[in-house]
Amino acid sequence: MSPSASSSRVYRGRLAPSPTGYLHLGHARTFWVAQQRAQARGGILVLRNEDLDRDRCRPEFVSAMIEDLRWFGFHWQEGPDCGGPFAPYSQQARSKSYQAAFAILRDGGFVYPCGCSRRDVQRALQAPHPAEEEPIYPGTCRPALRGRLGLPDSGQHETVLQPPLGTGHHELKWNWRFRTPDGQAISFVDGRLGPQSFVAGKDFGDFVVWRHDGVPSYQLAVVVDDAAMQITEVVRGADLLISTARQQLLYRALGLPLPSFYHCPLLVDERGVRLAKRHDALSLRTFRAQGPSPEALRASAVFSQ
Repeated sequence: MSPSASSSRVYRGRLAPSPTGYLHLGHARTFWVAQQRAQARGGILVLRNEDLDRDRCRPEFVSAMIEDLRWFGFHWQEGPDCGGPFAPYSQQARSKSYQAAFAILRDGGFVYPCGCSRRDVQRALQAPHPAEEEPIYPGTCRPALRGRLGLPDSGQHETVLQPPLGTGHHELKWNWRFRTPDGQAISFVDGRLGPQSFVAGKDFGDFVVWRHDGVPSYQLAVVVDDAAMQITEVVRGADLLISTARQQLLYRALGLPLPSFYHCPLLVDERGVRLAKRHDALSLRTFRAQGPSPEALRASAVFSQ
């Protein structure tokens, strides 16, 4: 694999919330770790608005996201509210970058068209969590290999390997999956958890990178954005650990430098369930209304789980 992008560049970290609801204390704790790591290294912190899911992302949640993070004590140097050298910082405005990356994957034979599982394809817009991980794809639409990774065999698949980029070809109904190298161990060193290894085809299968309606998946968009914004370390929740293996394959296929990764422990409720945006009682917006100060929240037992 390519050497880590963090080996010779100024530290650049990021906060990357999705405005599908109000941010909760679990987001704040993970983001706080990201901010602390950036500050400790004299680096730059970027806020990116991950609004791929047009059906669930709403303008009021974007405004609340920025207001609540500022209230809690976050300070970023680049973002949708303040601009920066790698603007735009909202994913809905970055479609040309995703289209260019997808074309590289298609032309390199790394992806293939798939007509399976509409529900699975919808889920591809969102960052997956352990209980929501898709089953290993059985390869129903996977074409045979011809000599190298991802190159289709011949015949009908060669004639349909034209991506429905933009608009005008949605009637094709092709979604696109990345062909994983079955049996290959994808290994990396996590900044908190140490050496990690996942086997392609066993721990995860072929995954969606592009939807038939011209929208990239979470997996592709974050790789393209982190590389374009020169992020040197990705700090996020441990529920995305296996996504790092998928994304390593995308970095490799696109010829992009790898960032470092640091996966934080998840904040859970009294039943041991991972916090989600449905936990309104623990949302930053609720805390703002009820009165606890950010300093008190950061010193609380819940925040330091």
